[in-house]
Amino acid sequence: MIKEWIAIVLLALGALFILLASVGLIRLPDIYTRMHATTKAPTLGIMLMLTGLCIYFPSFPTVIKSLLILIFIFLTIPVASHMIGRSAHMMNTKKWKSTSRDDLEKSRKKPQ
Repeated sequence: MIKEWIAIVLLALGALFILLASVGLIRLPDIYTRMHATTKAPTLGIMLMLTGLCIYFPSFPTVIKSLLILIFIFLTIPVASHMIGRSAHMMNTKKWKSTSRDDLEKSRKKPQ
């Protein structure tokens, strides 16, 4: 009984984080801040949901598959986010008016 409640709480928290990411995608002003919302919160949400899945179905294949999915997500989401941000910067995508720091722009202007 307690196992099911723990799994339910973890699944609900994971769904909440994914919902917050989708709200951030709609509410945030530019691509750079949207990337922040769509990479961090869903990663945590997926981790919580897979943990809940492993608690509810504690078999060895389920745990291994969940760990492999987590490793894949933790390796690919930061790289994909970085590449999307870099591409947006190279395409001169408009930044939010309150953006105060742009390290990539500084490094592009630096004399060699």
